[in-house]
Amino acid sequence: MLKVAKSHAWARLEGDVVAVGITAYAVKQLGDVVYIELPKVGARIKAGQAFGEIESVKAAAELFAPVDGTVTAVNAPLTDELGILQADAYKAGWMIRVKPDHPSPLDDLMTMTQYEGYLKTL
Repeated sequence: MLKVAKSHAWARLEGDVVAVGITAYAVKQLGDVVYIELPKVGARIKAGQAFGEIESVKAAAELFAPVDGTVTAVNAPLTDELGILQADAYKAGWMIRVKPDHPSPLDDLMTMTQYEGYLKTL
């Protein structure tokens, strides 16, 4: 199940790791993405703190972690083919995979239905 943070980062539990990316809404708001900086495998991330950066022709923004843990994989093809984000933000557009510190890492995040309601308040 996909869960979302208010920072527009999504998280999906895949076995014992969490895939992390940004929502289609966030991608649309950014416009044409021209650069992405992601952490290295082994980096520690903390929920609510920046783990990378994304730049578009419109703006630059930090990427905020939705969970605490250690980066186990980075989607290297994404850094060369940024169009993946626009085409498939929730599957091929994953950014990092994280070994979470907590057994229930997604409990504090919104469901997609809750996120859609949150977007209406923006």
